[in-house]
Amino acid sequence: MERKDTKREVWIDWMRVAACFFVMVTHCCEPFYYGGEGTLLLSQSDAVWLSIINTLVRASVALFVVASSYLLFPLHYSSTEFVRKRSVRLLIPFLFWTVVYALVWGEPIRDFGDLLLNFNYAAGHLWFVYMLIGLYALMPLLSPWAEKVQKTELRVYLAIWLFTTMIPLIRNCLGGMPPLIYGPSGIPNSAKYPLWGEAGWNMYGTFYYLSGFIGYMLLGLYFRRFVGKLSWRRTLGFALPLFVAGFAICSVGFFCNVSNDAGGNFPVSGPVAMASFWEGPWLNDTIGVVLMAIGWILLFRKFNGTGRFYTRILLPISEASYGMYLCHLLLLVSLSSWARTSFGTGADGILGIWTTPLEMLLPAIVSFVALSVLCVLVRRIPKIGKWIMG
Repeated sequence: MERKDTKREVWIDWMRVAACFFVMVTHCCEPFYYGGEGTLLLSQSDAVWLSIINTLVRASVALFVVASSYLLFPLHYSSTEFVRKRSVRLLIPFLFWTVVYALVWGEPIRDFGDLLLNFNYAAGHLWFVYMLIGLYALMPLLSPWAEKVQKTELRVYLAIWLFTTMIPLIRNCLGGMPPLIYGPSGIPNSAKYPLWGEAGWNMYGTFYYLSGFIGYMLLGLYFRRFVGKLSWRRTLGFALPLFVAGFAICSVGFFCNVSNDAGGNFPVSGPVAMASFWEGPWLNDTIGVVLMAIGWILLFRKFNGTGRFYTRILLPISEASYGMYLCHLLLLVSLSSWARTSFGTGADGILGIWTTPLEMLLPAIVSFVALSVLCVLVRRIPKIGKWIMG
């Protein structure tokens, strides 16, 4: 099961760099609705900006997964070689930065003990690595099938997965605030309306095994094997309607959730479960995010420029993007806090209602540029650079 692919997929580099920036924008948006007891949103204008800016970048993690799947699945080499290469690329930088976060944020002795069970919650973005490890564990198992699967068969599985992305919305429509465990992958005992085999004693319902991020792995496979080159006209003909539909589902869903809890009165605050509920339409395993991700993928497939900008700037950043993802909160949190302190908040800020988008975007841009330079340079350190940045 070995396949030698020597041609570099340039558009993947463009997409991976964009996804890295999208992640930083997402994390700059979070302080605008997480705060106080757990949830704090100061004004309706902030809710509108969140509905626009945070929705635009919400497919970031999905794009990372599709990029990995497109490049790695089915396996390019033996399972043993795959595990070895992925361990060096993924686990060693992850362990390094996990230790850094434990030392910088929190109580190191307690944090190191907790790391045996889960990631450091102060560095919540590290959940991504655990999920990716799970997908990598499945790739050797599914690769023989992925080599032979036909287009129609793969479409059937993707259709089932697309249905599962609507299950969180079905739960919401049935009534009641959903539990903090979202998606079709299982519900706790207190959840309302268990669906299709789920019960208080069983979370493994009908769609459990075909839900979640495995769909993005299959989506990457579908694009690699069955989607050829498209003209700009056909690309935009598919990408724009899909992206607009996904954006509408996510942005309107978030704003409606906020409005229902606010009742027209701002600021609105509450426990962290409230903000988690607002985020429901933004979750990675929901239909709106999937549609936006497909739109982005179709668009990025047209980015094939390999000039000086690509070779000297974008390609090195793409190669360092995993390290940038791992370490970015160390800089971004401080910059985001500085921006909100310096520029004021909402209508009382230096630009009035335009202060909010400034504070969402400026720290992300500065962090992205600074970390691009730093991480590319660190990655070039002989012998140890790639062990730190991946």
